[in-house]
Amino acid sequence: MFENKEGIEKLLEIMKMLRDPETGCPWDIKQSIESLKPYIIEEAYETVEAIDKGTLELKDELGDLLLQVVFVSQIASENGDFTFNDVAENICSKLIRRHPHVFGDISVKDADEVLSNWNKIKKSKENKKHLLDGTPTSMPSLLYAARVSEKAASIGFDWDRWEGSMEKLHEEIGELKDAVDADDRENMIEEMGDLLFAAANLARKLKIDPEDALKKSSLKFKRRFTIMEDDSPEMTEGKMSLDELESLWLKAKKIERERSF
Repeated sequence: MFENKEGIEKLLEIMKMLRDPETGCPWDIKQSIESLKPYIIEEAYETVEAIDKGTLELKDELGDLLLQVVFVSQIASENGDFTFNDVAENICSKLIRRHPHVFGDISVKDADEVLSNWNKIKKSKENKKHLLDGTPTSMPSLLYAARVSEKAASIGFDWDRWEGSMEKLHEEIGELKDAVDADDRENMIEEMGDLLFAAANLARKLKIDPEDALKKSSLKFKRRFTIMEDDSPEMTEGKMSLDELESLWLKAKKIERERSF
């Protein structure tokens, strides 16, 4: 049994027992690497959310996320592909390879140069054909935009100052307006995408996480809309004028400010 084991060794043994075809858990036995994909995504999001809530919840969610790594590794081991130890060894080798300024004789002046070297190493030594390869397209769109622009910036393809990014944002607004004025639907979609990309790039330049910023704004909107609804439940019937709704919105903003004191 595993009573005399601790930490990761104990977790690996528990996972192995859960997957035992004879005595394990029917649900765990039934799972495949493919079937675990939604749980991996869910646990990753819950971990990110827990970061804002405190260390106790974060500890729990990190455990749930680690479980997914162990689960997939156990299935891969059963298939003869790789083990959890292989996963750990692989990331150790990668960390050493990508940090020559710590484990080698390379010197760097700041974090930006570290990032630049990191991307060069990925491309030259890890069989990445292109610099932007390896950024999952399944990432949330704003986060994906920020990551690919960050990688491009690491080799100097970037404005020196944030003002350049701001000017690009205004340029994209103008191009979107032109597309709307022309009633060109396809171009409207393209220009809207360019506008959002420019906004994500500006956020990166200002060292703001665009995904986090948008989430906070969305939650703020939800709070204020809820205050409006609590104040006037009949608003959801859709019979109020825009002026009436705007008045409720301004009142909700005032109430929220007062609650924050």
